[in-house]
Amino acid sequence: MRAQSSATAAVPIAVPAPSRGRGFRTLQAALGVVAFSLTFPATAWGLEGFGPWSLVAVRSVLAAVIAGGCLLALRVPLPARRHWAGLAVVAAGVVLGFPMLTTLALQTSTTAHAAVVVGLLPLTTALLSSLRTGSRPSRTFWAAALAGAAAVVAFTVQQSGGALTTADLYLFGALLICAAGYTEGGRLAGAMPGWQVIGWALVLCLPLTVPVAAVALTAEPVHITAHSVTGLLWVAAGSQFLGLIVWYRGMASIGVPKASQLQLAQPLLTLFWSVFLLGEHLPWAAPVTALAVLVCIAVTQRARG
Repeated sequence: MRAQSSATAAVPIAVPAPSRGRGFRTLQAALGVVAFSLTFPATAWGLEGFGPWSLVAVRSVLAAVIAGGCLLALRVPLPARRHWAGLAVVAAGVVLGFPMLTTLALQTSTTAHAAVVVGLLPLTTALLSSLRTGSRPSRTFWAAALAGAAAVVAFTVQQSGGALTTADLYLFGALLICAAGYTEGGRLAGAMPGWQVIGWALVLCLPLTVPVAAVALTAEPVHITAHSVTGLLWVAAGSQFLGLIVWYRGMASIGVPKASQLQLAQPLLTLFWSVFLLGEHLPWAAPVTALAVLVCIAVTQRARG
């Protein structure tokens, strides 16, 4: 593969066609949220048969194989040199950091409690995006975003009893590093297609993830089951690749701050999947919180800024 010229790299090829309305662009980001909402239940399934290091390393390798195959098949040129630093941030945040920290947390935490991460992630992503890109959402946007985050945090903390554990420290660390990866990925998706952003980030991690996967698979016990294989395949193909493709494209289309607020619905979707797939008990406050979150999402999507 050859490096693309600076003239070609400067063309914002990720901008959607004018005939596609805002609803279609918002739908792309929303599909990413749906994919991400299955991540924690799928990870819980994966942990039934794999150790935490094995699960994260193998999922990254599998996703990189899919992404690398697509890049090779389409003969996509290497990104411009100025984009590699941003791709490294994406790799550290969404390929390595967030999956590893949340997987470690889910060894002792329920998926419902872990949803506090994605409850705070939209606000954190919007804050980092404002600092990184200089965007200035309106006061109405920030008020609705804070209200939505407060509703989600109040719900999840109330359900967990308000006690901080080692799992919580993993989750808060995952929150910060993932927000940085989302922010940088959304920025890069304005210069290259979203699938190439996550594709190159996955390939960039292969020199690390391949040896880690080899060592982890020999050091941690492996018990192959239908659940563990299904969970592994989803977090690799769905969460790590396909979900991030539409997510980054959506962020590039409607802006990182507004796209990030769609994730306020993710904890509630995760709760639904937790009940449906894992048999966890659905708290009575979930429908009330869901309504509050949907109202906040509607306000952030209409707010100018």
